[in-house]
Amino acid sequence: MAKRTLLQNSVLTFKGMAMGAADVVPGVSGGTIAFISGIYEELIDSINKINLGALKIWKKEGFKSFWEYINGTFFVFLFTGIGISIVSLVKLLTSLLEFHPVLFWSFFFGLIIASVWLISKSVTKWSIGSIVSLVIGTGIAYYITTIQSVANVDSQWFIFFSGALAICAMILPGVSGAFILLLLGSYDNVLTAITERDLVLIAIFAAGCLIGLLSFARVLKFLFTKYMNITVALLTGFMIGSLNKVWPWKKTIEYRINSHGEEVPFIQDNVLPSNFDGEGQLWIAITCAVLGFLIIFTLERFAPKKS
Repeated sequence: MAKRTLLQNSVLTFKGMAMGAADVVPGVSGGTIAFISGIYEELIDSINKINLGALKIWKKEGFKSFWEYINGTFFVFLFTGIGISIVSLVKLLTSLLEFHPVLFWSFFFGLIIASVWLISKSVTKWSIGSIVSLVIGTGIAYYITTIQSVANVDSQWFIFFSGALAICAMILPGVSGAFILLLLGSYDNVLTAITERDLVLIAIFAAGCLIGLLSFARVLKFLFTKYMNITVALLTGFMIGSLNKVWPWKKTIEYRINSHGEEVPFIQDNVLPSNFDGEGQLWIAITCAVLGFLIIFTLERFAPKKS
């Protein structure tokens, strides 16, 4: 992996912040941000290098060789951005979701539309297998967006399990880890732990994420190595299916009570802007969608090019 300049490392931190912001929002995937910003394969490849072989390199050749082998500097800048975003943007994002949901989802809708077009170009050959994979991915992601939460377990083992499962979704473009947490009933518990600095619960959740990440990344690495076109088509389908979740105009059918005792939307149906119960903000929403669309190309421009 070519060594990044200070500017490129700063951009990498920005991409990490974008990933962190996306992972906080149910319906948006940090994996999508990683994919569209050109760091997805590097992320999966670097995670896979954290193994016993890396420890042997540390023992025989020293820490410097170990650090270069696992692409340690990449992790530092990326996860610094993710951490900054999660800690600093949780309240801002939840506020935007509460007071400006149409504009908020419009931005992400445009972002994902651009992502679908950009990532689908990575498929070098559209075979029957790739097309079937695209359809399956779309169907799976769409189905996930229609499921309603069925659990609310506060025990530490369940928080660990939630982290392991959610991180798998977080690194899959189009599948929202935050939404998986919502389905499991752990979303409010984790969000509260972050805002209230509950270090014990955060550590348990992070441990689950680490185990899930190291395990699932190996599956993705195998798929990218052996079945590149089919895998990219599947991930593209995941993003297409996720558009159902991020459609800006919704009608709330049922509410739920969150961990703060507040009533928040639970079951929602998508509606046309003309049928929206409230201010549709159509032209401003379109502007936000276009902005999200254009940001994709900015991220792509700064992405390190493959040799």
